[in-house]
Amino acid sequence: QVQLVESGGGSVQAGGSLRLSCAASGSIFSINIMGWYRQAPGKQRELVAAITSGGSTNYGDSVKGRFTISRDNAKNTVYLQMNSLKSEDTADYYCNAWVVVTTTFVGSNYWGQGTQVTVSS
Repeated sequence: QVQLVESGGGSVQAGGSLRLSCAASGSIFSINIMGWYRQAPGKQRELVAAITSGGSTNYGDSVKGRFTISRDNAKNTVYLQMNSLKSEDTADYYCNAWVVVTTTFVGSNYWGQGTQVTVSS
């Protein structure tokens, strides 16, 4: 019913920047929280950043001051601007959204397929 498609991952040197995008499509009535999580090899998935439809944001401690999350509600798209990247930011990044669908008006949690970010030192 709902698809989340990420783009913008890739390889970059330490200190560089990348911008991730995630577009939601399908039977969408509303989207409350959209966010980004990441999972490095051998580690648990962790919150990177999240944003509500009203623009309130929350960041993981390790990315505060370096990453910025934003969204375009009209396009059902969330962005993650990543600056001053470090090798420890290397991970698979997953888009997440709490979506109320038009068919049932029930909210559910959806995930994208993930996009890889590699930061070389």
